[in-house]
Amino acid sequence: MLSKGRIVILACFAGLGAMMLFFYLYANSFQSDLEKVTIQVDSVNVLDENKLNKRAQLDVRFNLQNPSSLTLTVSDINYELFTNGKSLGDGHLSTEDVPEAGRPILFANNNATLPDTFDLVYSDNIANEYSAITNHQPVKYEIKGQVTIQSFLTEITKDFDVSVG
Repeated sequence: MLSKGRIVILACFAGLGAMMLFFYLYANSFQSDLEKVTIQVDSVNVLDENKLNKRAQLDVRFNLQNPSSLTLTVSDINYELFTNGKSLGDGHLSTEDVPEAGRPILFANNNATLPDTFDLVYSDNIANEYSAITNHQPVKYEIKGQVTIQSFLTEITKDFDVSVG
């Protein structure tokens, strides 16, 4: 026979389990809205060139479009930059160390542009591409990567592959 105290404790644990299951299902119900976010690249431009060290800084501008009714944030964009089928290197835009209230915001039914500085380092493998980029010749870029999008209860990591130029 169970005492009243044990019944109360069992009821509390059962209620806690039901509440945790509800929050899990509720948070995951927003994942389809996060999947609707699209990412494009507006432009890739040379910011600065150090001819002595054969390095250049490129301004990469990501445009994220949020067609959902939720306000979202972006914590990470990891990407690889290509031109003429050759990899120029990896880039990383991170706001993980910024409190969520200070991260880039994707308002509902709106878009946001996020800039990143990409460090381009000369190598013999990309000599022609480096020359074309730093001499401001028309170049077509391809960018492959992942973006981490967050809502107030959940987050997703979404792959992207876009071209510009």
